[in-house]
Amino acid sequence: MNTITGKVWNFGANIDTDVIIAARYLNSSDPEHLAKYVMEDADPEFPKKLKKGDIIVAGENFGCGSSREHAPIALKAAGIAAVVAPSFARIFYRNAFNMGLPIFELPESLEIKEGEEISINLDKGEITNNTTKKTYKFIPIPPFMQELIATGGLINYAKAEMKKAI
Repeated sequence: MNTITGKVWNFGANIDTDVIIAARYLNSSDPEHLAKYVMEDADPEFPKKLKKGDIIVAGENFGCGSSREHAPIALKAAGIAAVVAPSFARIFYRNAFNMGLPIFELPESLEIKEGEEISINLDKGEITNNTTKKTYKFIPIPPFMQELIATGGLINYAKAEMKKAI
């Protein structure tokens, strides 16, 4: 997985984990159940409009609030291919990689508009807006973090490593 391409959905700054997946749905940890309600409090129609492979582009401090891992689980299960924002809450950042959800820090993220298509090249550290043809640079994700994404998260990575050791 060297390139991720998808349609953009915009959200503002300080999108907290209660907006990503509301606490009222946390009576289940089933990813498919959570996916039905992702970002519902920001846009009640979002779960219905979302297509597998779409990308969220948001403002700063995405994933702030509670440290629950349900938020990246819900995003990933809903088919979100990646999240791009100027910054992420520290715990959300770690949880996202642990769950295998690619996230990218891009200060100019809000230059990318809803409905546009972007391609994220993990190796080059570039995001190309295929609609406007503008390219942005980000610090490439370290190889280990790319492995976490490629294997679907920390648990799958650990299982694969254990199999190698046997």
